[in-house]
Amino acid sequence: MKLGTLILVAALTVASLASAPAFGSEMNDVLAVVSQYSDHFSKNDMKAADSLCTDHTVIIDDFSPHVWQGATACADWSKAFVADNKSSGIAFGIIKLGKPWKVTVTAERAYAVFPITYTFKHNGNPTTSQGVWTFALQKVSVGWRIAGWAFSLHP
Repeated sequence: MKLGTLILVAALTVASLASAPAFGSEMNDVLAVVSQYSDHFSKNDMKAADSLCTDHTVIIDDFSPHVWQGATACADWSKAFVADNKSSGIAFGIIKLGKPWKVTVTAERAYAVFPITYTFKHNGNPTTSQGVWTFALQKVSVGWRIAGWAFSLHP
């Protein structure tokens, strides 16, 4: 192999290694946003949670009307969630994110899937549900934001 080719291969190798921490940082930033959203939810601070959504967020959940979308999707979902809980005898609960099953970051888009445990009171009785929470995120001018999420109970 010629010296020029070796130098080019070495330079490309160094360049690819230099970009690896940025990818790891992006993944950490994505995970941090999901964690913040979950923490705000668990503290019943829906205004703070809603601030982590984009203007075009889509939410799919297991209670009617099952889908919310657009600039007010997160706030609309929050109101519907509180109303559904009240009519079902459910006291606001706490979400515990499990170790992510999948996290993918591609340029300015990300996808993350988490098992969760949701602990709450149903008619005064402690209850725990297992579920899967899937997020799609987009990097915007202020950082990573939630472009969509879906929840499903998991037996």
